[in-house]
Amino acid sequence: MSRRDPYVALRHRNFRLILAASTLSIIGSFLETTALSWELYERTNDKLVLATVGLVEFLPVLLLALPAGHIADRFDRKKVAVAARLVEVIAALGLAALSFTRGPIPLILGVIALTSAARTFNNPAFGAFLPLSVPSAAFGNAVTWEMTAFQLAAMVAPALAGGLIAVMAPIQIIGGPLNLGATLSYVISAILSLVIAACVWSLNVRRLPPAHEAATLKDVLAGARFVFREKMILSAITLDLFAVLFGGAVALIPVFAKDVLNVGPDGFGLLRAAPAAGAIVVSLVMTQLPPIRKAGKLLLVVVAGFGVATIVFGLSTTFWLSAVALAFTGAFDMISMVIRGALVPMRTPDAMRGRVSAVERVFISSSNELGAVESGLTAQLFGPVLSVVGGGIGTLIVVVLVALGLPQLRQLGELKTEEG
Repeated sequence: MSRRDPYVALRHRNFRLILAASTLSIIGSFLETTALSWELYERTNDKLVLATVGLVEFLPVLLLALPAGHIADRFDRKKVAVAARLVEVIAALGLAALSFTRGPIPLILGVIALTSAARTFNNPAFGAFLPLSVPSAAFGNAVTWEMTAFQLAAMVAPALAGGLIAVMAPIQIIGGPLNLGATLSYVISAILSLVIAACVWSLNVRRLPPAHEAATLKDVLAGARFVFREKMILSAITLDLFAVLFGGAVALIPVFAKDVLNVGPDGFGLLRAAPAAGAIVVSLVMTQLPPIRKAGKLLLVVVAGFGVATIVFGLSTTFWLSAVALAFTGAFDMISMVIRGALVPMRTPDAMRGRVSAVERVFISSSNELGAVESGLTAQLFGPVLSVVGGGIGTLIVVVLVALGLPQLRQLGELKTEEG
């Protein structure tokens, strides 16, 4: 079958199950995060609460990622992933109960931490399935389709959550308004996690041989040593880490929607979905194109574009320009995600994919969750506009430093496996 067949990965059953699970996972995750960010900011009117959410999400990753990766490489990955999903079901139902009863915010933060812990164990186990689901020559196509589904779900879910919050008018109860739209978002997320667990259990993938020897600290840290030894991988995920850490404006969208652009929850949902809309357009184009030839140089260009679009969003005072700028951040980020998403697993042995995926997860969470912390703190100190614009400028500086300090990345050519 031709390597340029845009649907080659979709012809494999395991990949279709993985794609369905990934898509539903992103829908559930974005439903939760969108509803949470709006509900918490509406209840507190405090920018620091958005920073606190990012910190609470990051700490379980920091503490558990390496052990989780080691578990994914030693035990049945299907059982690990399914167990983690069932914990997410319980956590989502807990958020629904706390939302319905207007439970204390510290308890909500505790459930968010539990969700993050479950995802920390799920990600390395589930992420190791993708390279085993398609032939080597189709892997790049599989990554592009997975990222396309990711962005489609990321576009639909925030708009759905914003619509639910807007349409289902709050009910006045003792202690303040009860937002049934947010509550329903958490319930839907719980149902989706159950479906995902069923998809994972239906996979027919190769199992690792059982490990009989006792685990050592050296085994647990093997993934980190591998990443720091493979300079190409290290440079790609380092660029992503610092670019998103400084340039992530998503955490402050509730603030811009409410205080700068003066739009309600429906407008907020559309803004939250705009990055995914831009990514969808780019990803669909990428499925029809041949493999990227100069991936390293392209990665530097698109991350720089991400920084410029972030600056435009920070300076905008009109809804349509803000939405377009966010769409461009999603378009540029999509290309970056495809390059990194193909590069890391293709250069990692299967026996180490869980541990390497866990290390990558630390980098990603550092950029996303700590980026939310950084955005919330700087917005509290200097205002949201200066926070976002300064972050975009920081992203551009990071691109220059990585291009000069890690020349291996500029040398990255076509994304393919050694066999492919």
